[in-house]
Amino acid sequence: MNFESLPRLQLAQLPTPLMRLGRLTRKLGGPQLWIKRDDQTGLALGGNKVRKLEFLVGAALAQGADTLVTLGAVQSNHCRQTAAAAAVAGLSCELLLNGRPPECSNGNLLLDELLGATVHWIERAQRAEKLRQLETELCRKGAKPYVIPVGGSNGLGALGYVVAMQELQAQLRAHGSRVDHLVVASSSGGTQAGMVLGARLAGFAGRVTGISIDRNDPGGFEYEDEVAQMATDCARQIGSAERLTRADVHVAYGYRGGGYGVLGELERQAIRLLAREEGIFLDPVYTGRAFGALLDLIRKGQFQRDESVLFWHTGGAPALFAQARELAVPPRGQP
Repeated sequence: MNFESLPRLQLAQLPTPLMRLGRLTRKLGGPQLWIKRDDQTGLALGGNKVRKLEFLVGAALAQGADTLVTLGAVQSNHCRQTAAAAAVAGLSCELLLNGRPPECSNGNLLLDELLGATVHWIERAQRAEKLRQLETELCRKGAKPYVIPVGGSNGLGALGYVVAMQELQAQLRAHGSRVDHLVVASSSGGTQAGMVLGARLAGFAGRVTGISIDRNDPGGFEYEDEVAQMATDCARQIGSAERLTRADVHVAYGYRGGGYGVLGELERQAIRLLAREEGIFLDPVYTGRAFGALLDLIRKGQFQRDESVLFWHTGGAPALFAQARELAVPPRGQP
């Protein structure tokens, strides 16, 4: 693979820990559970986006950009880490966030502001138009913007998780262990695309399954096609002849609940369970939903008791503070 020659800015603290979830495994009676702690990548309280941003910001610097531009939800982990990456690289950062400014900034939004990002509030349906307008305006003012897609998800960004799968393989060899299933939250698709390609290139034999956190059905396989195309684009970036199809992409649906970012009982139970059994915090949007789905799949017998399942923690804990009321535990004696 020819990724060493691509521009890259070191941002993450790697490798991230690979840990057994011993207490939870015993509580559930199997399968053997592992967790990969990309919530501990280091940059601005951690998360998976920093692996993508190492290559994306590297490309921005190589092109002479002075401003990073990206977009997302109010509590976007990607926007937080992009703002942090911009600070490290000495670049300006412009964020297009869905919705209206809240009365009080908290969670990721507070961190965006502390990191010095300029926030523009838009309606989600206006994303493409507002992004074009902002890019044009920045250029008119003499800036050199570099636009990063939602979630950092494109062929270049996915490369971060091709490299991550090599990291995982090295850790598993050191442990003398194997993983039969890898489960990860999936939305914009870049993390899963990199994992699927990376698994093939690194010789990882387990099945990679993305938990769709914002779709309840495959919708005619468009999402699988999208992830496969991103993985193929990533392969081209590094001179690999690998070509992936939707048959290579496995996604579990049916866990959208009340919608994107809407906290439900699935997420509440998963967040509390992992915190109380293992002292690890999930987030309310991505990992809480994906881990809740994993627990549901375990209870439904989707995995053999003697198999090993790795949950890839993609971070996002700062968003917990924006959902304090919804997550608060009632006082004893109250429902």
